[in-house]
Amino acid sequence: MLQPLISLTILFYLLFIITEEYFVPVLEKFSKKFKLSSEVTGATIMAVGSSAPELFTSLFAVLRAKSVPSLGAGTIVGSAIFNVLVITGASLLVKRAKLTYQPILRDLIFYALTVAILFLSFQDNKITFPEALLFVLLYLFYLYIVKYWARWLKYSQKNVEIKKADVEEQSSLFKFKPITLLFDKIYNLSSNLFYQFLISIVLIGVTTHFLVESAVLLAENIGVSPAVIGLTVLAVGTSVPDLLSSVIVARKGYTEMAVTNSLGSNIFDILFGLGFPYAIFFLTKGVDKTIPVVSYNLKASILLLFFTIFVTLFIFTLQRWKTKRRSGGVLILIYLLYLFYMLLNLK
Repeated sequence: MLQPLISLTILFYLLFIITEEYFVPVLEKFSKKFKLSSEVTGATIMAVGSSAPELFTSLFAVLRAKSVPSLGAGTIVGSAIFNVLVITGASLLVKRAKLTYQPILRDLIFYALTVAILFLSFQDNKITFPEALLFVLLYLFYLYIVKYWARWLKYSQKNVEIKKADVEEQSSLFKFKPITLLFDKIYNLSSNLFYQFLISIVLIGVTTHFLVESAVLLAENIGVSPAVIGLTVLAVGTSVPDLLSSVIVARKGYTEMAVTNSLGSNIFDILFGLGFPYAIFFLTKGVDKTIPVVSYNLKASILLLFFTIFVTLFIFTLQRWKTKRRSGGVLILIYLLYLFYMLLNLK
């Protein structure tokens, strides 16, 4: 049991460094190059950057030789719960602010639709090709809504620039110089953006492959479903970059951006993080195949996602879209109770 835990810790660290120090900056350069709006950037570029670990975990879990699709689904669902409760909660704890409700309301509505479709898709304990295709198409529809939402509801979009000093502040405690020097040499072989993007994808892919294998080994050692490891250990580990970046944004006074980042990441995780790997599976194995998804804990966690949506909306409307620190504490407490429930129902 000790060996897979050590492996997971090292691999989480490598994912954090690759994503935060290299992949996200590359994506930000792409955003500036193609002159994307702040909200479109958040829903696409930053969503890909912050959710890359979950996406690759799902991809490798589905395409693995001895497939464990519930591990990928568990990571996505568990990460979604962590994002809404812990990341939103931590953002509310950092600084009080008046929220711009339009983008938050947009993401809550679309997120509720996303979770509903996810639950209905899992009802028969399998995923089909039309369902996988629906997930991907819904994400493209979400991007369309994001692009025109501010124009339709006539509100001003806020822009926040995360300076290099802010990024260094969040990751300085986690840097191990020999590792960063090695990655620096790899990335500095070329200043070409497409090269650096490709290298990021390869490094994240290789790291995530071993992450999935270590998670499966841990599940086998302690005798639980891989979905449970995905819902808890992998979900928390892959969501740490999201948590740190959201806290930094909230500290700068852009709490609604931190909240929409967590909701937007969840929408990306479920619709694209599951839909894309599922679609790849069907396109390579055959569209007539099905992907088994069998886990009581997984379905119970999806129901909790519904609950978190209503709790979040209730808190914001009750406080007239003003943040209060005790609300953040309540959300984090709900997550701790969820973890306690998971420990009591390991299977």
